[in-house]
Amino acid sequence: MKSRRSSLPSQMIEAYCKKRLLPVFSPQVVAVLRRHLVDLLERKEYPAYRGSRLDVRALAEGLGLDSHLLMAERSNLQPIFDAVTRSITDSALRPEAHERDSQRREQVHQTTSERHSGGHKRRGKPRRPVVEFPDPLEPTWSEPSNFGAALRLHSKRHGESIYHLFNAVVCTEDGLKRSTFVGWGRRITAPRSPISLEILRRIERRYRLSEGYFSKISDAVTGSPSSCELDEMTPAERRRFVWHLPDDFRRRSRTEQAEILSWVRNVIISGSTEYRRYQAAAMKQRYAVRFSCASGPQRKHSGTRSSDPSGVVDAPNRLNEEMAEILRFKTSTFAAFGQQRNGVWGSETASQKVEHFGLWFGAFTASSEGEVQGYGVDPEVLTFAMMVFPQVWDWYLHWRERRRGFYTRWEIDLLSVAAALCREETGWLRQTPRIASSLQAIEGLISEQDIADAQSDWASACDRMFKHARRRIKEIERVAKIHRDPFEPIMPVLEAPCPVGEYRKITEEILHRIPDEKRHPRATAEAVRSFLLLRIGLHTGLRQKNLRELLLCKPGDLPTSERKLEDAKRGELRWSTRERGWEILIPSVAFKNANSSFFGSKPFRLILPDLGRLYELIDAWVDRHRSRLIGPAADPGTFFVKTAKITSTNAAYSQNTFFEAWRTVIQRYGIYNPWTGRGAIKGLLPHGPHNVRDVLATHILKQTGSYEQASYAIQDTPDMVAKHYGRFLPCPIRRHR
Repeated sequence: MKSRRSSLPSQMIEAYCKKRLLPVFSPQVVAVLRRHLVDLLERKEYPAYRGSRLDVRALAEGLGLDSHLLMAERSNLQPIFDAVTRSITDSALRPEAHERDSQRREQVHQTTSERHSGGHKRRGKPRRPVVEFPDPLEPTWSEPSNFGAALRLHSKRHGESIYHLFNAVVCTEDGLKRSTFVGWGRRITAPRSPISLEILRRIERRYRLSEGYFSKISDAVTGSPSSCELDEMTPAERRRFVWHLPDDFRRRSRTEQAEILSWVRNVIISGSTEYRRYQAAAMKQRYAVRFSCASGPQRKHSGTRSSDPSGVVDAPNRLNEEMAEILRFKTSTFAAFGQQRNGVWGSETASQKVEHFGLWFGAFTASSEGEVQGYGVDPEVLTFAMMVFPQVWDWYLHWRERRRGFYTRWEIDLLSVAAALCREETGWLRQTPRIASSLQAIEGLISEQDIADAQSDWASACDRMFKHARRRIKEIERVAKIHRDPFEPIMPVLEAPCPVGEYRKITEEILHRIPDEKRHPRATAEAVRSFLLLRIGLHTGLRQKNLRELLLCKPGDLPTSERKLEDAKRGELRWSTRERGWEILIPSVAFKNANSSFFGSKPFRLILPDLGRLYELIDAWVDRHRSRLIGPAADPGTFFVKTAKITSTNAAYSQNTFFEAWRTVIQRYGIYNPWTGRGAIKGLLPHGPHNVRDVLATHILKQTGSYEQASYAIQDTPDMVAKHYGRFLPCPIRRHR
């Protein structure tokens, strides 16, 4: 079957290769790269990327080229591979429009060719000819004070506009946009890159100015505070920072710029808690075994490598099969014939366990000489049968303590899983003695004698591990510490007399700073989404999963039946004609604590109050803002959707992206920034959606002193509320109790 024509024709690829690649590569290398680019378009296959940048090493391996040669010319390769990626994504998202546009372009090109061949003249005012050295209209001038004024002055002194000057000094292969050049004259941006400085030298030669004339002006590149740490960041990191910088940041001194960037990095971007600092450092030392049988969305990675330099390795086939068998055992409707089990895993729990097992095995595969200081085991040796040896677990526990400095609930939870796997009658390892044949000796950890003893009496080996795990759990419970205080980021809110009122200041800040919809439609839609995230979270007290998976039934549509919602384990936001309001209905099975006495097998039902423009913005979100963010992507059917982009064509939120969306709202609107005067609450730190439950429960507890009423607000039991939020109960009420 012939593939649909791409919006990036092969002629453009050919032209780019001649202009940008042939001067820096040999003809043989250029030919290989050109064939590869055309093949990617024909197969609609994305190039290999690491983050937002081209994975040059993977490209070199796949094409059999020198990686050092390609790495040195990454700046010449990146634009054409980005163009291929955009073309493939555009054709996937809008195939009909894409085909239509291609046909229209062919017709226009054919018509234009016919006109030119017939001798027809081009309509409109003829383009002004470019003179190499134009004569100045005024021989003298007053020296300007800044770069933008100087550029405007000399172009006007020679009778040229900024646009004509762009056509005269900028070539197509320079890759500089007209908007960037115009921004120089308006002082919106300043030239910094090597190609920009080369264009400045061309202007100096064209207008017969002294060499380095523009560099000597006060705010030019070389003497300007605009050349700071911000310019050395990646584009993605710079976008995160710019939002929180004052408008006059570029005009401030270097010392003040460094102070502002340090404050933004420590308080807004990373959060200044001890746990956040530990987490930021730990995330740089990646180690894990990646299972291919994991359910749910997985991180994209290049298909040309079995592992990456960060320490994450792909699980071998045998280990993958064992993981898949455990998932079937714990997630299927019925246990396999002849097997017994105690409890099942939901999809979220199963995904979490796969991640935890990946980290457990990753500690053993990590190099002993690297930062992780693992055991350095060959991945092919790994097997779940290793978990029956107490000495293996003791090494892992000591390794965890060395990395963190103390024990936490993590070790207790993982030991509980090990005990459950080895439990008599219901443990998967206990009921799978054949897995002992996969064991191999590991020097200093598992000996040949250990393997022989386990294979000869598998039941006794599982019993020893079960008893060992129970003993270690009791010992760790005695010394375990809490590393992360979940209330620390929102402590200024919880300590306020009215926590909900304090937290609502963030939504008021959003309304105050919402942009003009006519000029910035997408930014307005994202601001409305931010407002609804916080307001609906405050009114319902829902967990992240229930809020993230909340479906939408538009007014006039038939609501989803409770039976279908139970099957999907999701709730729905719908318009109630009887109550004349927006109603949220969630079946009890969709909640984490579905068996809690709070529900009594009845669904959660709530009519949202029409307060503070809530209904107005829900209507606007459903009517136009939501579809604006989805764009050409498929509608996931959920109330909350993320912005679909070229690099992220799925509009549905995942657990990580929803957390980041909430955290971004707090960073932009919640945290008070003394440098910009924006932000609602002083002392607030970045946090996720779960903290809104803490705010709601603490608020009701302070207002009523009742654990029961606080438990109703967050769909939980009074005992759980007393355990977690009792410390925020007012002192007189606490003494009375």
